[in-house]
Amino acid sequence: MKKILKVLALLLILVILYFGFTTYPKLDLISGFSAKSIASGHFIDNRSKDLIEKTDNDIDMINLAANTINEAGKFATSNVYGLKERKAIYREGLGAVLINDGFDITKPYLLPKRTKLINNLPFPYGNNEPKDTAFAAVDYSKLQKAVENAFDKTGGKTKRTRAVVVLYKDKLIAEKYDIGFNKNSKILGWSMTKSITSSAFGVLAKQGKIDIYKPAPIAEWQKDDRKIITINDLLHMNSGLEWEENYSTICDATKMLFQAEDMGKVQMDKPAQFKPNTHWSYSSGTTNLLSRILKNQFKTQQEYLDFWYSAVIDKIGMNSMIVEQDMSGTFVGSSYAWATPRDWSKFGLLYLRKGNWNGEQILDESWVKYTSTPTNTSEGRYGAQFWLNAGGKFPDVPRDMFYCSGYQGQMVAIIPSMDMVIVRMGVREGDKGFDFNGFLKGIIDSVKK
Repeated sequence: MKKILKVLALLLILVILYFGFTTYPKLDLISGFSAKSIASGHFIDNRSKDLIEKTDNDIDMINLAANTINEAGKFATSNVYGLKERKAIYREGLGAVLINDGFDITKPYLLPKRTKLINNLPFPYGNNEPKDTAFAAVDYSKLQKAVENAFDKTGGKTKRTRAVVVLYKDKLIAEKYDIGFNKNSKILGWSMTKSITSSAFGVLAKQGKIDIYKPAPIAEWQKDDRKIITINDLLHMNSGLEWEENYSTICDATKMLFQAEDMGKVQMDKPAQFKPNTHWSYSSGTTNLLSRILKNQFKTQQEYLDFWYSAVIDKIGMNSMIVEQDMSGTFVGSSYAWATPRDWSKFGLLYLRKGNWNGEQILDESWVKYTSTPTNTSEGRYGAQFWLNAGGKFPDVPRDMFYCSGYQGQMVAIIPSMDMVIVRMGVREGDKGFDFNGFLKGIIDSVKK
């Protein structure tokens, strides 16, 4: 009996040691991800805790978290086995923010001033219901089959698509939602937010208020090799700065999103590894640094908050969109924009129409060309905060397609040669059960060339 107890004790020690070395260091990130996801999903999109846990947080390790929602206080807390509790608070108009113990929740905060688009036009150029339109060139039965094929059959969890919206020649020709979601559901775009950040720079450039080809205005870089890095290099993910982005482990990106108070500073503090414009490397830290740089272009916090919405978001009637902030009050330009699938499609339409929105030139045509032109060393995969198909990632899709892309398979595909925008929102990446090439091809093939 004593031998058995010794063996059991040894096994218990080994389990504790294994947990300590492999899991315990991740607990802060696990509970942080979970608390932020619960707070945002519940208070922004009115999802139940149960739905969020089953459809957003059912990720390896994240599903270890135990979550609670405080309706009166408008916050969510999460912990793992009672350890490393994290808290995310919701503020109307700003979304949710993951906070630490030093965050002063009583401190007054500013809200962006929003303008509702009221023009009595049907979607997509207005917020009224779209008009029924039939195109002779569209095989609607084929289109419907392609869209339906993007969704799981009842009970399935392979493709995990939540929404599909298809615009053709400025008209809505297809739209479908998974159970529990509809046209009013706000869905997190994750890294599609990067393209929103790029657009804010595009407006400033159009206004002549910023020169992206000049060195980035960062005082801390002026005495070392980083002083030659331009905003253009940052927009192209081609700065040469050190960065690790691997969401399967503890890395720069996960520590930034779930621990940092000032997310833009994380990339700012990194040393240069390569000369600018010689080494393409995807970095969410770079986009948050861009958001920080953008913030410093304005005299006041209020002007910064208002600009994102007045210059782009509300300008094209994306009134459902909420861009969340970090603890320092900077928009998390890398990852945290929420909007309905219809509103995401409006953003795609802005770029399809070369920056023109119903007659108003919001972005210069040259900016749209700039964002959709391959950056050096990216092998045709990336432009300026937009992904590209120039390198043939999707072999059965036109090479002129450029797109916003986000974690778990968010996509706004812009296909100029087809006069088409395709939105897909979900919780499954393309290499883990969802065939993006086949999905896009099916929709494209439903339209006669």
